[in-house]
Amino acid sequence: MKRLISLALTLNLYGAFPDWYYKVKGTTQQKQAFVEIMLPLIQAENKKLEHLRKHIIDIFNDPFYLINPKKVAFLAKIAKIYKIKNITDKKEFLKKINTVPASLALAQAAIESGWGKSRFVREANNIFGHWEYSDKGLAPKSKYDDIQINYSLKIFPSLEASIAAYMKNLNRNPAYKSFRDLREKYSEENKTFTGLAAANTMINYSQKKEEYVKLLKQMIKNNKWSKYDK
Repeated sequence: MKRLISLALTLNLYGAFPDWYYKVKGTTQQKQAFVEIMLPLIQAENKKLEHLRKHIIDIFNDPFYLINPKKVAFLAKIAKIYKIKNITDKKEFLKKINTVPASLALAQAAIESGWGKSRFVREANNIFGHWEYSDKGLAPKSKYDDIQINYSLKIFPSLEASIAAYMKNLNRNPAYKSFRDLREKYSEENKTFTGLAAANTMINYSQKKEEYVKLLKQMIKNNKWSKYDK
């Protein structure tokens, strides 16, 4: 265990799943190694979101922020990233800039990447199955006949970049508005927003729809990952 933790903490030096991970034998050991690698990276990205959220709050707490060019420029930059139309809309900023339950991120990472062993991960650091509408990414082995435009698997420079893109996707994509609405509700009620609760809003993440939601919840429960949301 200590060896796994040590290697997980130094993963930033590699930016990808290390070679030793693919040599792990046994289902239990594989799951343990997957969590030891992924959880610190997920938590680190959530920390960045917490820091950004606090900075946004601090700006809005300044009654004169609108006459401060640096603060206005910063809000404009973040608003563009998170698709926020009005830079004075504090509620919208806080609704979109928030953390993702670690258990949900772990479950989706495990499902979408085949526990980190899919070709998408090995060749593109693509953990969450992100596509891009171009031919610049990793070419899929087969394409859907009803999609006429070019698309490919997005290539990420590191696992951290893939996780950041995943969280940004949940925080700004219209398809996950229900996720953000529910998270805001939990926040207003001062309740912990868990992966099990969040899983109910992931119906648009996969073509499997309700079956995907069921699979996510089973993954979280079977592996007892809810403890990471506290």
